[in-house]
Amino acid sequence: MENDNFQSKTCADQLKALSEPIRLRIVDVLRHGEMTVGDISEFLETELVTVSHHLKILRHAGLIEVERDGRFMVYRLRKDLLQKVARTSQEFLNLGCCRIEVPKTVSE
Repeated sequence: MENDNFQSKTCADQLKALSEPIRLRIVDVLRHGEMTVGDISEFLETELVTVSHHLKILRHAGLIEVERDGRFMVYRLRKDLLQKVARTSQEFLNLGCCRIEVPKTVSE
């Protein structure tokens, strides 16, 4: 059996999950901390049901985690997903098989 250093299935699932613009926007919002689906929906000015659908896909791909807090579900990025380049403020998403550089904001 061949060695699969890229973890091809996992990597492809994560990249596929990130291939939708709204999912990238959700990941960007969650870079700043935990949020409920209602908070994300309000921030993105997108219907709650749409955000919920995309959160499910991101969760299934292992990019986000969810935890119940009373009657709310709180979403956050997977703990090791967002990382910083040493001695800089530059961030990247570490998918294991590859990295996706987080664009700098205009103020950076």
